[in-house]
Amino acid sequence: MIKVTLPDGSSLEVEENSTVEDVAYEIGTGLGDDTKAGKINGELVSKEEAVSDGDEIEIVTPQSSEYIYVLRHSAAHVFAQALKRTYGDQVKLTIGPWTDEGFYYDIEGVELEESDFADIEEEMEKIVEEDLDIERITLSREEAEELYGENEYKLNILEDEASEGDEISFYKQGEFKDLCKGPHVDSTGEVEAFKLMEIAGAYWRGDEKNEMLTRVYGTAFPSEAELEDFIEKREEAEKRDHRKIGQEMDLFSVPEHAPGAPHYHRAGMIVRRELEEYIREKNKELGYEEVWTPELNKAELWKKTGHYEAFKEEGEMFCWDQNDTEYGLKPMNCANHSHIFDSGTRSYKDLPIKLSEFGTVNRNEQSGELSGLLRVRVLTQDDGHAYIRKDQIEEEIKAHLEKIIEMYDEFGFDVNFIMETKPAKAQGPDELWDEAETSLTNAMDEVVGDYEVKPEEGAFYGPKIGVEVEDAIGREWQLGTVQLDFVIPRNYGLKYQGKDNEEHYPVMIHRAILGSIERFMGVMIEHFAGEFPTWLAPEQVRILPVSDDNTEYAKEIKEGLKDFRVEIEDRSWTVGKKIQAAHDDKVPYMIIVGDDEEEASEISVRDRFENEDRGFMVKEFRESLEEEVEEKRLRPDFLK
Repeated sequence: MIKVTLPDGSSLEVEENSTVEDVAYEIGTGLGDDTKAGKINGELVSKEEAVSDGDEIEIVTPQSSEYIYVLRHSAAHVFAQALKRTYGDQVKLTIGPWTDEGFYYDIEGVELEESDFADIEEEMEKIVEEDLDIERITLSREEAEELYGENEYKLNILEDEASEGDEISFYKQGEFKDLCKGPHVDSTGEVEAFKLMEIAGAYWRGDEKNEMLTRVYGTAFPSEAELEDFIEKREEAEKRDHRKIGQEMDLFSVPEHAPGAPHYHRAGMIVRRELEEYIREKNKELGYEEVWTPELNKAELWKKTGHYEAFKEEGEMFCWDQNDTEYGLKPMNCANHSHIFDSGTRSYKDLPIKLSEFGTVNRNEQSGELSGLLRVRVLTQDDGHAYIRKDQIEEEIKAHLEKIIEMYDEFGFDVNFIMETKPAKAQGPDELWDEAETSLTNAMDEVVGDYEVKPEEGAFYGPKIGVEVEDAIGREWQLGTVQLDFVIPRNYGLKYQGKDNEEHYPVMIHRAILGSIERFMGVMIEHFAGEFPTWLAPEQVRILPVSDDNTEYAKEIKEGLKDFRVEIEDRSWTVGKKIQAAHDDKVPYMIIVGDDEEEASEISVRDRFENEDRGFMVKEFRESLEEEVEEKRLRPDFLK
């Protein structure tokens, strides 16, 4: 007999070689009947998976949050079976996992277009109606190799994951078999609400040196109502796509000659500068002093801190040899800031020393993963490093958390915090990690209260607080971070003289409030759908003369609003067309001036929500605008 631990902390004794399903039946017949999958030590597995002594076990039923992933995995198999029925052996299947939003399957051998989806979905519906049992079976490696014949992709998986004589896990539904560890639902009849979404390209194994495959994305839900809700939200997300809005508003571009390296146009640069000045003010309140460090350094610099090993191993650094010396573009700002700290003698009285930088860094991301401003190779972090004493840790962490909460509230984001603990590749002694995690936990408990813990997802040098925000349509994005670091100061040899006249290592706080300018801007564009608050808008006011005769009066008004970003629409259009253009350009305010306004030395004001009123003095509007911008209000509210 062996013992397993259940979610409530209790122990259960079961026979050796029991499966997850056996554990469920041991708890109760009803639970056993409802079991679709399980979690062993936090990992989602099939219900046929054997448990071991000491394992932590959770049972997954249709009421579990994880059930959606099991359902989507089975939907991927239904898609693959329909594809094979439709196109026969010319289709080469590769992998088809579930995702957070659905599933995908990578294939080769047939040129698919989205217009083909209707026929494939029709075949999928037939497979669902057939209500085929989904059974786990095992084949020998020889049988598996015979089954896949000329499919080099499946053979490659077999070679990587199975030795001679191994029994290989497959799932069978009707005539279809697929190499798979599961988990899956019991029958194809459970896959009722599904939809194929789009086609993209993907390299085999995610490696640009390998073949380009066709990736078909789909989704599945337990009910049609949930599917329809997802599709509605997806359509709303497409309307908010920052790449589309960025082009329409002429904010930025990512040209082919610079993949992953955004170019900020005039309007986009206005938004970026406003963000930078905003963060500068927050940094000042936190006691940071701004520095600048170069992108190009000798690789030796990052070997001191440990970044070289961490980033070079993953292929994320741009490095090259020149005159027998290895150089690189910095992937992080930590080492350069540590050099500045190390450039003079430091005393305990000097600490904390806080350095901030809008530091441009370079990451060699895979080209297939690049996406507008959200995934780039060249990014600018609103980075900061505080060098502090141990007795200052909790006070500083709390101050940073409070400032982050304040800042994201001003943008209208709901914030969730995530505690990420010691990873497998952590550097430094265990006692330092324990101390760092305890300090972060104390600060989080006091300032944040509720937060999620993600074990083993911290940085190699310290535990991390992730800042996750929820946007206007409920999507979650991870942006800022606060990280506590006892390791890099030791790697670099940073010291300060303590009150005891002995040398001590400082503690580092790594923090980025926005995370990166690029990613934050991308998320923010989608959050506001391009309708920026007035203080951020590239163009805050557009003056619309009713006729050319009113242009000079429009210029007088513009002069009276010279502290704001104001343009005059001087094209010979009708007022209606001018209003529509300003609305399409997402300008917060329009000032309409005709003969009546000019004669009365007044203005008519219209906002982008189509509220309109007349009879205002320019001074009255200016003073209201000053308050709105100063207070960083989220919506134009002069006409509230």
